[in-house]
Amino acid sequence: MRITLHLDTFDRIDPNAYAIIWLDTEAHKWSREGHAGLQLPEWGKLRVDARGTLVCGQHDTRPLFIVEGLAIEARTGPFEGESGEALWCGSERESGPRVAGHWHVQCVDRETVLAEHSVFAEEEI
Repeated sequence: MRITLHLDTFDRIDPNAYAIIWLDTEAHKWSREGHAGLQLPEWGKLRVDARGTLVCGQHDTRPLFIVEGLAIEARTGPFEGESGEALWCGSERESGPRVAGHWHVQCVDRETVLAEHSVFAEEEI
């Protein structure tokens, strides 16, 4: 399953800051599709804990975002329009206080799709 997630309203960083990312729930990876005002790598890994989904960098287990309440492994969810609070933890190189923002699911694609070109570097031949 692939989920298109929109992250925004990180006003303390930049009133126009946003990110659109695709979450691949089978591979537990994400890729950046669009962003402004937030420094994000091209892709990274997903982790799940009691708070929700942790959007981590490629080489770091420290989250870039904590997507509170987003249960990517739930049988009944997530669903289009679902929303909640997102905490921006900073880029892979920076640390500091978390900045609250908002997330919402734009699209859920339950079909398994094989990409023509993979963005995940470790899968390149």
